[in-house]
Amino acid sequence: MTRAPANLLALRTLLLTHLDNAPGPDDLDPAEVGIVGDPAHKGGYHCGSNRTVTNDYSVFESPRDRAGLTLDAAALDVGQFKVTTPEGTFDLPHYSRWLVAQCAANTADTRDIREVIYSPDGVTVRRWDRLGRRSSGDSSHRWHTHQSYFRDAIKAGRDQTAVVRRYLTEIGLIEGDDMTPEEHNWLATVHKNLTVLDGRNPIGQVYTRMTMGEDATATKYVAAHPTLKSLGTQLTALQTQLAALAGKDFTDEPAIIQGVLAGLTPERIAAAIPEALTEQVADALARRLQG
Repeated sequence: MTRAPANLLALRTLLLTHLDNAPGPDDLDPAEVGIVGDPAHKGGYHCGSNRTVTNDYSVFESPRDRAGLTLDAAALDVGQFKVTTPEGTFDLPHYSRWLVAQCAANTADTRDIREVIYSPDGVTVRRWDRLGRRSSGDSSHRWHTHQSYFRDAIKAGRDQTAVVRRYLTEIGLIEGDDMTPEEHNWLATVHKNLTVLDGRNPIGQVYTRMTMGEDATATKYVAAHPTLKSLGTQLTALQTQLAALAGKDFTDEPAIIQGVLAGLTPERIAAAIPEALTEQVADALARRLQG
């Protein structure tokens, strides 16, 4: 029995979460977002291995499809909608044109998409085919857009929501961020492999020992570079020295007086002596000269 795979169910949920009951004249209904073909459907990406046909194009035209053939369907249909956001009014033809442009540009989040059968204007039916085999589709695609995926991507369980999430962000239905899918993947890898300073994984443990100046294989190891321990010891010593200096009086009053007097003439020194002390100063000077 053909199954709806988890990654396409996640894509369906994303679409319905934001386009079903969305602001606008015509939202997307659950019945308009299909994955598994009806019982009469034979062959093609809406069918799993139990319902493919002889020379089925969804299996034999690509080694990716042959390698990924399982009971899982590998396609999703999106029905009509029209939503209004602060960015404008958007509908199925707009979504389809945008998606095909992303596929044609070979953005990283579209490389598992095999084909898009759609109408750019609600009248003409076109097909974008990554393999360049076909360019048309039947008239039913005037009111729904067909997206099929290489079967190996579905079998591997790869996420297929990223490009649609970008669309919903661009039209103002959801908030996004400034990171590309590649940046998200890099960040996820770093988070997984480089948990540091808490020792939850081997790389983190090595990094912790390096910063602390320790080596698990040498108990008397001495680091050749500053470490958190050595820097902490130096900081403590510096704080002790500063505290000791803070309690000292660095004022050298005799030196200050001598410096001031050295810059004065005898006349200015005499003029600076209060009249009541003149006789005492004269006597003191006389005794110094005599003795």
